[in-house]
This record gives sequence, structure tokens and C-alpha cells, in this order.
Amino acid sequence: MVLGLSACSGSNETNQSQTEAVTKAEPSVVTVKTLNGDKKEVDLEVPFDPKRVAVMDMAALDILEQLGLEERVVGASDTSLDYLEKYMEKEQVAALGTIKEADMEAVMASEPDVIFIGGRLAKSYDALSGIAPVVYLSIDTQLGTLESVRKNAGIIASIFGLEEQADQLLEGFEERLAALAGFSTDKTAIVGMVTSGGFNVLGNDGRCSLISREAGFENIGVDAEIDTSTHGNEASFEFVVEKEPDYVFVLDRDAAVGTEGAKLAQEIMENELIMGTEAYRNGNLIYLSNPAVWYTAEGGIRALDQMIGDLEFALLK
Repeated sequence: MVLGLSACSGSNETNQSQTEAVTKAEPSVVTVKTLNGDKKEVDLEVPFDPKRVAVMDMAALDILEQLGLEERVVGASDTSLDYLEKYMEKEQVAALGTIKEADMEAVMASEPDVIFIGGRLAKSYDALSGIAPVVYLSIDTQLGTLESVRKNAGIIASIFGLEEQADQLLEGFEERLAALAGFSTDKTAIVGMVTSGGFNVLGNDGRCSLISREAGFENIGVDAEIDTSTHGNEASFEFVVEKEPDYVFVLDRDAAVGTEGAKLAQEIMENELIMGTEAYRNGNLIYLSNPAVWYTAEGGIRALDQMIGDLEFALLK
């Protein structure tokens, strides 16, 4: 009996030690680097392994999805992205407005432990912070799209203790970008966006910068010092003819956001001037196949896969 009691006592002590070890290994909060409403990096304390998550940024929702955290999402902004639309159909996921305009009452009612936003909701940062800690992540074009995704995925993963999974999810992207950079050596390009019937050129400082900074094309559309990060700078088709790029990449913004009654980018771009360029004659007028991904979800893991895939299909097929 004494031996039996000792064994039982030892078992209890072991269980207690294991419980204490788990408690010590899993903190109640974690501090992460994020942006504030002024777009400045700050340290933010958030609950560790939160159970209720509100997401108003498609890149963050993409990363959470890839990390297997789908069931934690209690509210999300509206999206037309086919691989994230299921969140709009779930009864347990509240509709929180759009990625540009939050439904504050719905956010509050969803009772989130943490909120994820992107740049379009920076203006609502302070108001949302009154509901729950707000993790605001963005793409740093100086760092590059891939490394920004790696950084942001790491931040999100650290909140849930899933850093190793995040690293695994990003394997292979460097090699794919290296193959594109090898193809684009000594090749020039203009990167542009069709919007409201016009053509805007994009630089290396924002949207679509993956094409020049990481896929390796020399972007001759704009001066490196000119800010184009939001919607680009308006350009004429004569400008494209004058620059004579080897390639022209086109993002159809109206298709990306579903502008009713808008002309397709192809109808606008394939005019007499553009059709007279070497880029067009050589089959190098490239329409990005997944415009909604490039325009609304840049920064997600699946989004990055599709963006690189668009370039691979057009250039390496």
C-alpha cells in the first residue's frame, strides 16, 4: 500500500509539474510590432492565442486562413475573392463592413479579442482600438513584397504560437521569384493600372512593385522619386509609345473592385497607339489575371502565390 501511495503521489506531482510547464510556456499576452493610426511602428500587447478574431484586411485573413485559424474568425469585411468568400457565407461570422469603411456597431457586437486591419482603415485605428487591440500590418516596398509577407505572417503566427507553420508556408517563393528575375534580366517595363477609362503608371513604391523590385523588370514608367503608391500617376498612351518598353503590365482596377458598367482593360489598352508598339506586337502586353488579388489582397500568402503565378503564366509558360 505504501508503494502504491508513493506511486500515486509521484504521478500527481508529475501532472502538476507538466501543468506548470504548460502554463509557463504559454503567456497570457504577447507583444508584437505593428503600426498605429499614424502609420508608425509601435509595440502592441495582444492576448496570446486569442479565440475571437475580427479581420478587416484581406491579406491578414488570407494568412489566418493559411495558418488553419478559420474557426477563430468571428467577423470579417466583405470580399469578392473566391478563396475567402466562404467567410461571407458563415452564420457565425459577422459582416463588419468593407476594407475601407468599418461597421463599428458590428465590430463591437462581435466581441473580438483582437482586430486586424490594413491601410485603408488606418483612419479608424483609434476608434477600433477602443474595442480591442488593433494589429495593423502593411507591405513595406523597401523590404519587398515577399519579405513583408514573411514578416507579417510571422507577427500573426507569433500571436497564436504558430511561427514554425508560417515559415513552412513561405517555402519555395524565393526560388520562383529568382526564376522570374532571371527571365527579366535587361528587360524594361511599364507597370500600369486601368481605372475609370484611363491609364495610370505605377512606380516601385507601392502596388505591383513586386514586378520591378523582385521579379526584376526595369520600370521605366516613372521617376524613382515620384510617389505613385496609391493609384499611380495618370499617363497618356503617347507616353507608352515614347518610352518603348519591352513589356507593359496592366492591372484592371475596375475589374478588381467590380465597377458596374466599366470597360475592360483590354478594350481601353488595345487602341491604335498601343497596338503599334513593339511590346504589343511581340505579345508582351500582359494583363494581370487576378486583378482583385493584386488590388485588394497584396500581402497574403495565397495572394502572393497567385500574383507570382500570374507572372509565371505570362512569362515562363
